[in-house]
Amino acid sequence: MAASLSRVLLSLRRPLGGNVQCAEALLDPVKHCHLPTLITVRNKKRYFIPPAVGVKKRTQEEQARAAGLVVRQEYIERSINIACTAGIFDPYIPPEGDARLSSLSREGLKQRTEQIKQTAASQLAIRKVKEHDPDFKTKDFPARAQEIFIEAHASLVNFNKEKLHSLVTERCYPEMVRGNRYKTLRWSFVESLEPPRVVHVRCPHMVSKGNLYGQVTLRMHSRQTLAIYDRFGRLMLGSETDPRDVLEYLVFERHLVNPYSRWRMHGKIVPAWAPPKEPIVKTVIIPGPELKPWQEFEEMHYEVPKPKQVQWHK
Repeated sequence: MAASLSRVLLSLRRPLGGNVQCAEALLDPVKHCHLPTLITVRNKKRYFIPPAVGVKKRTQEEQARAAGLVVRQEYIERSINIACTAGIFDPYIPPEGDARLSSLSREGLKQRTEQIKQTAASQLAIRKVKEHDPDFKTKDFPARAQEIFIEAHASLVNFNKEKLHSLVTERCYPEMVRGNRYKTLRWSFVESLEPPRVVHVRCPHMVSKGNLYGQVTLRMHSRQTLAIYDRFGRLMLGSETDPRDVLEYLVFERHLVNPYSRWRMHGKIVPAWAPPKEPIVKTVIIPGPELKPWQEFEEMHYEVPKPKQVQWHK
C-alpha cells in the first residue's frame, strides 16, 4: 500500500509542487513517530574480558614467549671486593663464662687447656702471616689493634667517612653505619681492665690459592661509655656518665698479598651465651584531645589512655 501511494505522489509531484512534499512528510512513518523513540542506544564496548574460572593466569614472561617474543635472560650479579673477604673464616668460639672464671678454679683450668690445644692451627697461620708481614708479632699487635678500634669508633661518632674507610673493611663499614642516620652517638673509651691478647689467627685464601688474607681475633676487656640520642635529642640507650664493662672479640683483617694494605677491623664475634641487649626507648606521639582556641590543655586535666590488651591468634 505504501508503494502504491508513493507512485501516486510521484505522478502528482509536478503539478502540485510544495503540497506534495507536505503530503510525503505526513505519510512517512519514520517522521511521524515521536522524537524519543528515534534515539539510538549503543552498548559500551568492553575492553576487559574477565578470566575464566579455574584457568591459571600467565605471567608476562609466558605471554611474551607465547606471542613469539624473545625474552632477555636476567643475570643476578653480586659485586665482589677483593680488598677484603666476605665473612669470618673459622670463627673463634669464646668459652662460656669468660672474664668471670679465674684461672685458678677447676673450670678455668679446663678452658685454659682447651685454648692451648687450639693454638696449633693458629701457629701455622702466624707463620704464613709473618712471611708477608715481617713486622707482625703477637705481643705488639694487640696494642696497635686497640688503637685502630678506638680511632674507628671516634671517627664513627664524628662521622669522618674517609678515615673510617681506612680503619674498617668494606664488610664492616655498613654494619657500623646502618641505622645511624637520624641518631646522635656519644662514645668514649675509659680504660682497659685486662690487657688485650690475640686468641685466634687464621690465614684463608679467596678466589685463587695464592690470594691470602690474614684474620686475627683479639680479646679485649675494657670499660666504655655509650649514649644514643634520637633526632629529638631524647636518650634512647646507655649513658654518658655511667661506664660499663665490655668484653669483645674483635676480628682484624689484612690482604697479605697487597704490599700497600693495612690491618683493619673486619667484624665482631658475639658468643651464644652473651646476655641480650637492652631495649631501645623510642619516642612515640600520643594523640591528645582537640583543643578549641579558648581552651588550654592544663585546664582539661587530660589523662593519657592506656593501651588495651589485645589477644593475638596465629
